[in-house]
Amino acid sequence: MTSTTPANATEATPLPPTVGGVAGAPDSARAARLVARVAGGADSAPIRMRAPFTGQPIATLPQATDADVRRVFAGARTAQRTWADRSPAERARVLTRLHDLVLARQDEVLDLVQVEAGKARLDAFDEVSATALVAAYYGKHAAKILAPRRVAGVIPGLTRAGEIRHPKGVVGIISPWNYPLALTAMDVLPALAAGNAVVQKPDNQTALSALWLHELAEEAGLPAGTWQIVLGRGSKIGTALVEESDYLCFTGSTPTGKELAGQVAKRLTSYSLELGGKNPMIVLPDADVAKAATGAVTACFSSAGQLCVSVERIYVHEDIRDEFTRAFVARTAALKLGGALDYQAQMGSLTSEEQLAAVSSHVEDARAKGASVLTGGRARPDLGPLFYEPTVLSDVTPDMLPFAEETFGPVVSIYGYTDVTDAIDRANDTPFGLNASVWSRNGRAGWEVAARLKAGTVNVNEGYAATFGSVGVPMGGMKESGVGRRNGAEGLLKYTESQSIALQRGLALRPPRAIPGSLWSRGMTFGLKALRRLPR
Repeated sequence: MTSTTPANATEATPLPPTVGGVAGAPDSARAARLVARVAGGADSAPIRMRAPFTGQPIATLPQATDADVRRVFAGARTAQRTWADRSPAERARVLTRLHDLVLARQDEVLDLVQVEAGKARLDAFDEVSATALVAAYYGKHAAKILAPRRVAGVIPGLTRAGEIRHPKGVVGIISPWNYPLALTAMDVLPALAAGNAVVQKPDNQTALSALWLHELAEEAGLPAGTWQIVLGRGSKIGTALVEESDYLCFTGSTPTGKELAGQVAKRLTSYSLELGGKNPMIVLPDADVAKAATGAVTACFSSAGQLCVSVERIYVHEDIRDEFTRAFVARTAALKLGGALDYQAQMGSLTSEEQLAAVSSHVEDARAKGASVLTGGRARPDLGPLFYEPTVLSDVTPDMLPFAEETFGPVVSIYGYTDVTDAIDRANDTPFGLNASVWSRNGRAGWEVAARLKAGTVNVNEGYAATFGSVGVPMGGMKESGVGRRNGAEGLLKYTESQSIALQRGLALRPPRAIPGSLWSRGMTFGLKALRRLPR
């Protein structure tokens, strides 16, 4: 197919107004207040971060040293003991109060997320809603999940057995730049609810959003020192984070995750990793084309495609491929790009020069090797330094970069299929397994296809938000997309150590001297057969 980009595609909305003397920047007093919350870094060279929309400075951030990080962990260990002494219900009430504060003061952080990450405001609101959902879920359920659990003992009536949960200690969390508020909440809040202290290293680019949530958490009653934030490059402070953490939580690239896992393994501590993805969407032949096309736009281009669970491959049955492609391309081409701090724009910019270079290289490689650019396919410096049009490709072959490599930008490839099993096999033919999407008018058929996909989360008639927002179910990756889960009971219990305690009464579990071992064994054999028939 040839390009169908209309003349009015991706129209700009006005750039952000001047705030505090800098276009699109938070006012200097607010930025200074948040930066003051950073732990360590007084003796190191600070760095200046810039707004993706404009390239203008946002804030100057202190950078921690290895020694700084180790001192912060020492302080966190002291704070953790006091925090862990509070009941799970009392800790959970802090999260409930935080939920209310986040929603009441959302305009503050919507501006921050837009300015730091370059998001459209609706995409920034996704982070607010995710944060509120996580705080509400653990505020409501953490005490029950952490409650001591009674289990059947080896000898009913004589053995009392149970399981209790202890916090790990001090949890190290390394957070990415792409979802600075939501991923901070999804990882930090359950760690705190479990009774741990947290030392978090958010990405420099979007540190203010994490610091804003940190400020609100202390307003909600979190004791000072229980959650501390350090800033710095992984090459400078990563070793200290790994060596001092009692549990490490990392979100980022697969190569970095593998390296961290090797370092943690030497210490025999535990970790969770959410890593890369090359997420597929399968459109079944009975799908509602209009709804699938509309859903695909959100699935592919939210946060300019800089979302771990964003769709980058679409497999459409040949019976509806042309119809779907026309509808999807038209909706994509009509998206409005811009950087205003309001809800006018439907897609913002990329966040960094590195992401712009990666997206451009993927599209140009595909174009040079014969792929068709159905819409988009170009940077938009007229809108701002890091804007890139939402792009739809077809005729993508295995020798092209977008075929198998994660683009992590507003680029998606469309493929046809005739056999559903073939589509499932092609969707699974990747080292990744983070998220997937299935579209069908038949919910049962969609669910059955979803169950055959090798991905940690699969959404039927949705791109990613159904699982992302269902905080009661776990979220994470299969294969090289990660280890462990966030959200749900599993996302809380991973931050704890399980301890089993059993109290034995009366009959001992070894025979007294007067009873021969052979007689004891026959009696126990009879008892074991009887126990199998009892409800446990």
